[in-house]
Amino acid sequence: MTAPEPETPPAPDWYPRLLEVLERYARERRCIAYAELAAEAAIPGPKAIHKLTEALERLVSRDHAEGRPLRAAVVVSKSGRKLPAPGFFQHCAALGLYFGPDRGAQAELFHRLELDRLFVNDGIGHEDL
Repeated sequence: MTAPEPETPPAPDWYPRLLEVLERYARERRCIAYAELAAEAAIPGPKAIHKLTEALERLVSRDHAEGRPLRAAVVVSKSGRKLPAPGFFQHCAALGLYFGPDRGAQAELFHRLELDRLFVNDGIGHEDL
């Protein structure tokens, strides 16, 4: 007898807003910072960024399982090289999507390729972000 699969917790009430914002930014070929996304999606505190990153990880898993481009790729850190946080790359590595460090040139290339997939999937090209 196999053990039952753990139930997925229900999506929070702000999750549809999160998806709307991510899809709008993908259509507009733009990236958004974590804090700005949390505010636009009206994710309540405390720990809004933590709630956001957990939701983004679930979304990456779902997009991957469905063969979709990773919508979470439009979310980037405000400082530095405008890349997703290291957890994005670590989660992608855990799913077998990425085989590299969570910073640096290889991470930048993977991110660029995911943005390309996302933008092409929406039927639009892209320019430099």
